[in-house]
Amino acid sequence: MKKTVVVFLMLGGMALPGRSVAQTFAHGQSSAYEWPTDPAVRERLEAWQDLKFGMLIHWGLYSQLGIVESWSICSEEEDWIPRDSAVSYDAYKRAYWATIDAFKPERFDPSAWARAGKRAGMNYVVFTTKHHDGFALFDTRQSDFSIMHGAFKDDPRANAAKWVFDAFRREDYMVGAYFSKPDWHSPYYWWDRYATPSRRHNYSIEKNPWRWNQFKEFTFKQIEELMNGDYGRIDILWLDGGWVRPGRGASVDMPRIAAMARGYQPSILIVDRTVPGEFENYRTPERGIPAEREEDPWESCIPLGNDWGYVPTDVYKSPAEVIHILVEIVAKGGNLLLGIGPKPDGTLPEEVVARMEEIGKWLGANGEAIYNTRSLPVFRDADTWFTAAREGGKRYAIVCLDEGQPIPRQVSWKGNAPLPGGRLTCLQTGRTARWTRKGNVVTVTLPKGLPAGLPAVAFSWLPLEGRDQDR
Repeated sequence: MKKTVVVFLMLGGMALPGRSVAQTFAHGQSSAYEWPTDPAVRERLEAWQDLKFGMLIHWGLYSQLGIVESWSICSEEEDWIPRDSAVSYDAYKRAYWATIDAFKPERFDPSAWARAGKRAGMNYVVFTTKHHDGFALFDTRQSDFSIMHGAFKDDPRANAAKWVFDAFRREDYMVGAYFSKPDWHSPYYWWDRYATPSRRHNYSIEKNPWRWNQFKEFTFKQIEELMNGDYGRIDILWLDGGWVRPGRGASVDMPRIAAMARGYQPSILIVDRTVPGEFENYRTPERGIPAEREEDPWESCIPLGNDWGYVPTDVYKSPAEVIHILVEIVAKGGNLLLGIGPKPDGTLPEEVVARMEEIGKWLGANGEAIYNTRSLPVFRDADTWFTAAREGGKRYAIVCLDEGQPIPRQVSWKGNAPLPGGRLTCLQTGRTARWTRKGNVVTVTLPKGLPAGLPAVAFSWLPLEGRDQDR
């Protein structure tokens, strides 16, 4: 079985050539990758790699409060976990749990979310069925701490996960279920006999094996509720909370969970995040991009704003910034899972919808250079990124332009070049572009009439049979 060691780009003020997304923090990354051996899983993994652009939806009690998702009830002192210093931890936690009686998203319309994502060019979705706080957005029989027992319980849409999955399937998305392995509301994970000093379980598993076995069974049964067909076909099981893992005395018995999930959902992709091995079918660097091209499957999960969930004061990335991030990721061989946080009433913020519309306009014209592509050995020259069609051999060059600056008259790159006499097509216009080549440097005269503020311009060409052009 193939294993590949990978190094991810960890930034803190490091200067990098050209454009590259900054990583502010992450929860650790896998050091190795193992290809799945099941041919059906490999086939779905290949199909997932074609999709390139997905939506990660964080929504729950933290949305009602307008704060960073779940983390304020974790008693760790981190700058990105805000909490009122005048309120005791226990009082704060009780107030947080009580938000179940206020979370009532009366304008909940996941069909609108799915349509907005489709207009943005997104092809798959991962929805938070349960975050670390333990609040379930599905009809679980293992706990009363769910949307089915709160202020929204009498609404016909109360089983929110089902409505979300059905809505996105109708728009032809690949559907993924986010599920947090740690559960800070469960007494089998955070036992109220002891304090909760960190995100980890707060008791000795060795001394209390019964309690941890109860937690393993609780986790298994909740995942089974999502997998057993009641929620339709699930393409991806996206498991968060990688600090719950073997080797740390906190195994939830992934072989048993995976066998159960694939018994109900054959060929499902299982992503046990940051835990290398057979149950991490693709890697998920968070808020960052690998420093180099990677041939193994991976996905950068990056929020549109600073936070994953809805925060009223959040500052969102511009459409151009998202497009530049997407281009870099795809050229390096990955997918982008963009984080979106619906408001507590169940609608998307207007600023989010507007940005998604602009992203979709660019992809509508230039998506050929993104979707169904694979990376090339020479994947970059400064602000130009290269991709290749998975089938047919067509090559693409995507030149990222400076945001807020006039469109230049010409652009140049080296490293991948059509041979003399070849046709170079500007995807934005669909027309042949004028170009010259000196050595391995290509210079293209941009067509007139390109839209103002165009974030990137993409070109395609067909290689000439039997001749190498990657020089």
